[in-house]
Order: sequence, then C-alpha cells, then structure tokens
Amino acid sequence: MSSENYESTKPETLTRFIGKHFIYTYDNGWQYELYVKNAMTIDYRIHSGMVGGRWVKDQKVHIVRLSDEVFKVSWTEPTGTSVSVAVNLVERHLHGVIFFPQWIAQNPSKTVCFQNDHLPLMQSYRDTGPTYPILVIDEFAKITFLEDCGADNDALIACGPEVLPAGFAKQTN
Repeated sequence: MSSENYESTKPETLTRFIGKHFIYTYDNGWQYELYVKNAMTIDYRIHSGMVGGRWVKDQKVHIVRLSDEVFKVSWTEPTGTSVSVAVNLVERHLHGVIFFPQWIAQNPSKTVCFQNDHLPLMQSYRDTGPTYPILVIDEFAKITFLEDCGADNDALIACGPEVLPAGFAKQTN
C-alpha cells in the first residue's frame, strides 16, 4: 500500500465502525481515546503512557472489517511511528502494536503536543532520526467507554487531554 493511499479495500463494510468513539486502557496502564471520524480518518488523544498528552486530528488511516464487529485501523504518523489496532466492539477489547522509531524511544516528550500544529517539526525529527532500533509496544487493551457519535464530528476531540474535566478518561459504560 502506498503511503498516499488510505482508502479502505471495502469502505461499504465499515458503516458499523464509522462514528465510534472509545476510551481504552492497555494492559501496561497506558490510556488512549480514539474517534473513527470516517472511512479514512481518525482523531485521538493519549491520556497516559510514554507519550501521554499528545493529541491528533485528521490522521489518515487504513481501516478494514475483519468480521461483523471486529475492525483493524492502521497508520503511519508524520513522526515515523506506525500503529495497527484491532478492535473488537462486542467483547470490548483491542490489540494494538505501536512501532516507535528510536528517536521517540530516546525522547518521547518531543511528540507531546497537538501534532497538527507541529507537522514540519515532527517530520524533521523523523528525518533526523535515529530510526533504529524500533521500539515495539505490543499490548492488549480493554475498552472502558464506547459510544456512537456519528461521522465527521470535529467537536468531539477538539482539545488536549490536559484541559478536559477531571475524571474524563475514567468514564465507563
């Protein structure tokens, strides 16, 4: 797949996934939030973990349906980080693999920002490196909060995690 091609192989199969907004906690304690904006785009916030405080809007992704309620979202960020997350909506768990370039492993705080405002800087860090060895984070997570917010809701993830109300990421349903 070309880095410019983010169209799903079967976008018509994604209707049950588009608009899903969920908060999940990996077994290692890291907490993330993801909104499936449309068939090619997500927004997300990282509430805790190695790059806690980071947030991104309009990240281009590749999404596929693996079964009725199981989907896989994959992408490569301007930082050089690659991510693949398999989401099981019925059992409310997921499995994620994050491939961090070495420059992030050495200094993760460089990426803790609203990425969209710093794209040239993130790309320069990526290009400067070092890339290898890649730090692979391979973890299961539990989805603690899940809702359907419809497609293309730009207001849903519109601020960094540090300005959210206390306890926001701890909500469950």
